[in-house]
Amino acid sequence: MGYLADSQRYDKMTYRYCGNSGLKLPAISLGLWHNFGGIDSLENGRTLVRRAFDLGITHLDLANNYGPPAGSAEETFGKLLKDDLAAYRDELVISTKAGYYMWPGPYGEWGSKKSLVASLDQSLKRMQLDYVDIYYHHRPDPNTPLEETMAALDLIVRQGKALYVGISNYQAKEAREASRILKRLGTPCLIHQPKYSMMSRSIENGLQDVLEEEGIGSIAYSPLEKGILTDRYINGISPDSRAAGPSVFLTPEDINEERVLKVKELTLLATNRGQKLSQMALAWVLRGGRVTSALIGASKVSQIEDAVDALRVLDFTEDELSRIDAILK
Repeated sequence: MGYLADSQRYDKMTYRYCGNSGLKLPAISLGLWHNFGGIDSLENGRTLVRRAFDLGITHLDLANNYGPPAGSAEETFGKLLKDDLAAYRDELVISTKAGYYMWPGPYGEWGSKKSLVASLDQSLKRMQLDYVDIYYHHRPDPNTPLEETMAALDLIVRQGKALYVGISNYQAKEAREASRILKRLGTPCLIHQPKYSMMSRSIENGLQDVLEEEGIGSIAYSPLEKGILTDRYINGISPDSRAAGPSVFLTPEDINEERVLKVKELTLLATNRGQKLSQMALAWVLRGGRVTSALIGASKVSQIEDAVDALRVLDFTEDELSRIDAILK
């Protein structure tokens, strides 16, 4: 028998409007950056995506270069969509991105119209889709006029290949300019995807204000600081952790003594709130409603379940927020 989604999948999830749009996103979204590549288990990926959807996670986030190898996460998702989720396509928000290196030559990265249009065409073939819900420019291009990059996003929407567009890794000034260009073109910027966690707060230095002023939603990637804001590294680096593996994004050097001490203090605070540290970290990112959604990665079903369970306690006292700031000085 094929996959049949849980009939109560929308009961526990919180949904938030994305900026000034009519689109709602789940407060927890699932990213397919890790654990869905060609080197990973297809069956584990299937289990993760099924459980996420059963818990009301309707937003699945990809990029052209996710894998490894690059492109394989989109291929994996295409198989899962065809085999498991095809009947639920209209209940899903599927996003992908382009901007980082994808193929050799002058058109395989950055932000030219040629690159962005070609990349999305490739992504749609890999995912076996007619359109994506959100298409992002993955990083600013210092050598392509912003007008050209935004015109490419506008064109893609007009071609029917994406319903909405967004930007990622843009600073405040760049984000404001991109938003105003897109508004003039008639295709508003829906969303910005920045890095944001208790340990990485640069978006608080102006970017969040710009997004609110421009009516743009936000989805925070790496809200658990690459797994550091969990209980995985309190007692050292376990053999099955990302830091112990081949990842270039988290190395043993990232798990230093100073950080471990801070994590232990944060864990005590989370315990007093009735949460795991990972849950408190997600709640912190979502506090006050300024962030639309927190984008998690997962290698185990339990990690997805814990993330959704974090939504039960999103409020913080002023004392708790002050203690977190003091710990992380």
